[in-house]
Amino acid sequence: MIKRITKKRVLLLAGSIAALTAASPAAFAQGGADSESDDIIIVSGTKRDTNIREIAGSVSAVTEENLQEITAQSLSDYITRVPGVVFSDYQPGVSEVVIRGVASTTFHEANQATTGYYLNEIPLIEPGFPLAIPDIDAFDLNQVEVLRGPQGTLFGSSSLGGAVNYVVNEADVSGFDAGLEGNISTRRRAGEPGYAVKGMINLPVVEDKLAVRLVALQRFDAGYLDNTLAGVEGSNDVRVRGFRGSIVFTPNDTTEISTLSMYQESDLADQTYVVFNADPETFERGTNELEFQDTDVMLHSLRIEQELGFATLTALGSYVEKNNNLSFDNSVFFGIDPRTGTAEQAFSTGKTKTGYGEIRLASTGDGPLRWFLGANYTKLESSSTDFTFIDGISAYIDANPGEFGGQPASVIAPDDQTQRTIADGNVREMALFGEISYTFAEDFTLLFGGRVFEYKSEPRLQFLENIDLIPPFDFQPGAAKESDFIPKVSLTYEPSDNFMIYALYSNGFRIGGINIFAAASPDLPLVFDSDSTRNFEIGTRFDLGDGAVLVDLAVYHIDWKDLQARLFTPLDFRAFTVNGGGADIDGVELSLTVNPTRYVSFTSNVSYTDARLSGLLPDSFAPGGGFPEGTTLPGSSDWVLANSLNFDFDDVPLEPRFTVLHRYLTEAPVAFGSTLQKGGYHLVDLTAFVNVTDQVEVGVYAKNLFDEYGILNAPFTFAGSVTRPRTIGAVLRWNYR
Repeated sequence: MIKRITKKRVLLLAGSIAALTAASPAAFAQGGADSESDDIIIVSGTKRDTNIREIAGSVSAVTEENLQEITAQSLSDYITRVPGVVFSDYQPGVSEVVIRGVASTTFHEANQATTGYYLNEIPLIEPGFPLAIPDIDAFDLNQVEVLRGPQGTLFGSSSLGGAVNYVVNEADVSGFDAGLEGNISTRRRAGEPGYAVKGMINLPVVEDKLAVRLVALQRFDAGYLDNTLAGVEGSNDVRVRGFRGSIVFTPNDTTEISTLSMYQESDLADQTYVVFNADPETFERGTNELEFQDTDVMLHSLRIEQELGFATLTALGSYVEKNNNLSFDNSVFFGIDPRTGTAEQAFSTGKTKTGYGEIRLASTGDGPLRWFLGANYTKLESSSTDFTFIDGISAYIDANPGEFGGQPASVIAPDDQTQRTIADGNVREMALFGEISYTFAEDFTLLFGGRVFEYKSEPRLQFLENIDLIPPFDFQPGAAKESDFIPKVSLTYEPSDNFMIYALYSNGFRIGGINIFAAASPDLPLVFDSDSTRNFEIGTRFDLGDGAVLVDLAVYHIDWKDLQARLFTPLDFRAFTVNGGGADIDGVELSLTVNPTRYVSFTSNVSYTDARLSGLLPDSFAPGGGFPEGTTLPGSSDWVLANSLNFDFDDVPLEPRFTVLHRYLTEAPVAFGSTLQKGGYHLVDLTAFVNVTDQVEVGVYAKNLFDEYGILNAPFTFAGSVTRPRTIGAVLRWNYR
């Protein structure tokens, strides 16, 4: 049993850590900036370019150099190295980043995600059920910014815990550039090798005026699970293909016009969950048919930056389209249908189209008064169809009409489809947002921010005629509006370039929605309301020994109101969402970097999170009618630790570099009411690189070196995803410089 730590103890813990840091700085390492002390990292996720160490809030940036040194391919390779972050790693399109324990499931949220996802500030997450969460391939990324804590004033809904902003490299008008990367790997239990081939070319068309950048990639991750019923070893192969194109035009010194387009698809041959049985460390699953999942995302955007002297004008427009198709074999839960001798399968197809526009003015210069003011508009159109299928059931119905009330198969099971649900939605958001800060008495900066917004949603849910003769319905509640003001306040004290302390209050929110997956269960609620978070945070950043030690420390409390929780029915495992009383989340994040010599760097990120319900979460299927106050939120590990030891011998032949990576997280329940735990394991990775020439580098790596087995998530408590077995590979990179 995990002992609960009160808010008072959290504050005492933070004070103890701070004292220990001051007394023995070499005992920890800072990873908040994820950089060497000589580097200055500028982040754009705060809506204006800002030095990461001057932000009144918790922000991390995983740079392109970091991504290359750890041979990162996807989120699972690097996101858990950021303090305060746990990754609900499932499969492409439904793996979610959880920041500061703000989540109600280790699976896929049934409405908006609790973390916002962006690419060069373009929203990748729609204002509604996330059809797919893009996991952007790490090749040619400039950096990945993680803003911890609610970000409602800057980004709107779907940022209750924080936001992830991918920053891709855009076309560079200054000169020609090109790069290639090849990767080959072998994974224990996989029947074939994995590989990746990626390339980039940057072409200046008109010197210092116009340039084009193109990126293409294909990656194959070999499966490591055995589908015993289907008779396929390594069934969960996944293939990722992608393309990015960027055009930058600078007609003069004060104007920049850029376009960015992207397409990325993930094709998964079989789902990545195993079925837990008597074997405590199984890599087996059993379905009569392989359960595929194919997702793709397409993005087009146009951005204009215009210097006006007193301010910079930014105009941004984008269009994002997603598609998701998947299948499940329901016979895993219900057995073979006795009427046909075939398996019942569930299919889902969906599409979303999101248009986004934003315009803002930001002050220029380094004066005491700084500000920006913006407005944005979002329009979402979504549609999805879910149906179950039993091969041969139509013929059986027509041969046995008495069993089905005389209804013909053409009505209740056309094309052998036994249940059909159609969901459509239209959401529009209009918002004004901005921040203003003023530096007084030279060392103090007071910031006020806010967002005024209005959402208008028009959902429709149709449950059609079906084999179970459940009454069909067409639920159209009409247009619903929601508006509010989201504030933000911070006070910063910065007496020198090497020390700052801040206090921050910020908010996040999600809109309500319809329980799409509950349509076939008349006793489940069809709608749920919005929820919100309030964040109270105190933090400090300081450097010691002329940058030899960098320290980030943050203590926070999050008040989560009207919590949207994803639950499941006990017999047919239908998902539904209800609003609970809320949750209290208290935490400490410590992030340090130590550079004892020019050749060695050690980083460590330590997070403590106490995330528990603050009131009853109703669930008519649970004992006592719900989950009581004090229940731990799913997947919220008390302690998360990420260490990195780096050796870089840049003044010897071949310039060898070595990295040892370590991650650990304590156990946490996988779902409300479950005794099954995720976490409780150590993962160790190794990488080594040499520069063969100025343009060619070669590396080898081992991921999960000791082949540690652990549970990543388990939405149904008896089935879930597990850590990937030991993977060993080699990388070859060529860069034109």
